[in-house]
Order: sequence, then C-alpha cells, then structure tokens
Amino acid sequence: MPFFDTLVAHSDAERQRMLGIPLIQRALHGNVSLAEYRAFLAQAYHHVRHTVPLLMACGARLPDRLSWLRHAVARYIAEEIGHEEWILDDLAAAGGDPDAVRRAQPSPATEVMVAYAYDMIQRRNPIGFFGMVYVLEGTSVNLAHLAAGAIQRRHNLPPTALRYLTSHGSVDLEHIRFLEDLLNRLDHPDDQDMVLHCADSFFRLYGDIFRTLSPSLQETP
Repeated sequence: MPFFDTLVAHSDAERQRMLGIPLIQRALHGNVSLAEYRAFLAQAYHHVRHTVPLLMACGARLPDRLSWLRHAVARYIAEEIGHEEWILDDLAAAGGDPDAVRRAQPSPATEVMVAYAYDMIQRRNPIGFFGMVYVLEGTSVNLAHLAAGAIQRRHNLPPTALRYLTSHGSVDLEHIRFLEDLLNRLDHPDDQDMVLHCADSFFRLYGDIFRTLSPSLQETP
C-alpha cells in the first residue's frame, strides 16, 4: 500500500473525531454566529502566521536522506507567504478588528499546537511537519467550501469576507495531491512513523482549537 494511503487509513479515527466536534458540524450548516466566525479567523491568523517560519525551520533541519524535500519546502514557502494577511482582510470584511487581533495573544489551544510544531521540528524529526500539513490542508479541502458557502448565506457576507476559506478549498486540493506524491517517496520507517504520529497529534491539537473557540478571544488586546 502506498504510504499516503496508509496515512489516510491510520488517521481516520482521529479525523472523524475532529469532524464530529459540534462547532464544526454547526459550521457546515451555517449555524455559527458572526462572532464565532470572527473568532475562528482570529485563531487562524495566530497559527497561519507561523506557517512560513515553520517551513523554513523544517527545511533547515532536514537530514541528508531527506534533502530532496527542500525543493518542496521552497515551493510551499512561495505559495504560503502572506496568507495571514488574507485572514486579516477577511476579518475586516466580516466586521472584525484586524489590528486588535494582530495585537492579541492566541488561545491556549492555538499556542500549544504551534509550540508542538516547533518542538517537533527542532527536537525530534522535522518530517513530522508534513503530518501537520496533511491535517490542515486535508481539513480545508473537505470543509472549506461547504462551511464558507453556508456561513456566507446565513450572514449575507461579501465574498471578500471568506477569501481564506474559499481559496484554500481549491488550492489545498492541489497541495494534497502534491503532498501525496511527496509522502509516497518516504521509505525510512522512522520518517513514516513520525508522520503517522504527528498526523494523529495534529488532528487532536487542531480539534482543540475548535473545541475551545470563544468569541471573547477574537479581540482581546
């Protein structure tokens, strides 16, 4: 079985557990408040702004056996840079305060997920970062368009308030195909085990952001 298929099968239980979170289920039906949507964008900003620094750290620490992955890391950096500003633009179009969010601290769940990613890259095996990529981009592919359309209809939001969700729904489908090709080239058992472990961990950690999402965190100075 190709390793990517192994990853999908291995992580399915954690994925289903995350998709069953009440807030995610409500979002798929547009049954979230505008404050909750803005709170989601705020926390998305606080983890997406670390994507490029994490990619840089990952590329710098890849061992020689994985040096071929640096080209992929460079591609991801070029495509991901500046996406946190898209989120702030969406927030403004949805009636939020981008400057307040920029100054705010992330929620504890967001902070823990980001800290785990840095620790895994620096202390363990940087290939684990691709477990995070699988979780975040795979979730976007399956949920972004559905949730964006439902939220837009419920709150009569302009398209400019949902750029992050709608763009990632299509862009991340291409990324998932690219990621599948990369992961299928992994042939070292330690690298494969790390990706499997980190995918499970990030499904739980990313899910915790939704489990604890609070509109009061959106504009905390």
